[in-house]
Amino acid sequence: MSIQIKQISKQFGDFQALKPLDLTINEGELVGLLGPSGSGKTTLLRIIAGLETADQGQILFSGKDVTNLHVRDRKVGFVFQHYALFRHMTVAENVAFGLDVLPKKQRPTKATIKQQVAELLDKVQLSHLASRYPAQLSGGQKQRIALARALAMQPRVLLLDEPFGALDAKVRKELRRWLRNLHDELGFTSVFVTHDQEEALEVSDRVVVMSQGQIEQEATPQDLYQQPASRFVYDFLGGVNVFEGEVSSLKSNRLEQGKAWVAFPDGYKAEAGQLYLRSHELSLSNQPSATAHLPLKIKAVSLIGAEVRVELEPLGWHSQDLWEVVISHSHYNHWQPQRGDTCFAQPQAGQLFTSNENQALAISWTKEQLLIKTA
Repeated sequence: MSIQIKQISKQFGDFQALKPLDLTINEGELVGLLGPSGSGKTTLLRIIAGLETADQGQILFSGKDVTNLHVRDRKVGFVFQHYALFRHMTVAENVAFGLDVLPKKQRPTKATIKQQVAELLDKVQLSHLASRYPAQLSGGQKQRIALARALAMQPRVLLLDEPFGALDAKVRKELRRWLRNLHDELGFTSVFVTHDQEEALEVSDRVVVMSQGQIEQEATPQDLYQQPASRFVYDFLGGVNVFEGEVSSLKSNRLEQGKAWVAFPDGYKAEAGQLYLRSHELSLSNQPSATAHLPLKIKAVSLIGAEVRVELEPLGWHSQDLWEVVISHSHYNHWQPQRGDTCFAQPQAGQLFTSNENQALAISWTKEQLLIKTA
């Protein structure tokens, strides 16, 4: 079932939680609402569910206006962040709860309910825990039971509010993969809220980035990462270093600040602004390159899993934050960088936000342009 949101807005007292916005979610699509706390993503999810009433606008399910339809009549499954399982009920009773409380005319027989619960527990791979109580389950198991309970009502739409936020990193990753596979198998329309960038990019068919009650950008994970539409989106996706500079003369084709500069490759015209460089799209060396002079002092070196993160402080120029560059273990073993050493960063790709525009200009440097100076 498709969802169409038309000019939906919501205000709580003096706080504008949602500014009038439009969004279309296609049938069978898994959409992630991504943004910081207070961006309006949970409010939007609750309005779709019917748990909150919008001040204005319309919600349409497959073309049918459900704006004023009660939550129980929308056929929406809702999974809360903290599971909301009934502690005095077994796993099987929790999954069956929604079916057991249906009006008598709509309620399936006890045998049918029992069969549906068994099928759902099998679907979430927890059949062996049917007689246990929530207190006897792990966080990941509780979340799967909460999902099974939502699916028991055969919802047309599945809504999830920070579904993995209360879980540790390893379990969260396993459940993300499991949810994606379950969604592909059952083909329902899903919308989930998260503030975790990696989670949104990994699970979603499309990501909707929100800030201050409005949509900043909606795109596929690949397009969102490669073509962020604004400074906010670029910053929020994380792992970004910013070099802000000016162009000293009309003949100069480089961005300069203090002792530091970055020369633009052929075909690009340097303009004053902020050059955004992701941590894995930079290399480090003992000497500046022919196209960049970005001196940095090593503040910390952290070996984390498959990568080495180097934290750096600008030398002879200014940045609001410390820089971070990710290098390989082989590069680290060959170079052995130490705290206090001076090194130079070389951008491989980046995006320039000019002073007067919010649109980014994508820039890349060829291998030939990355040659290290010999003199």
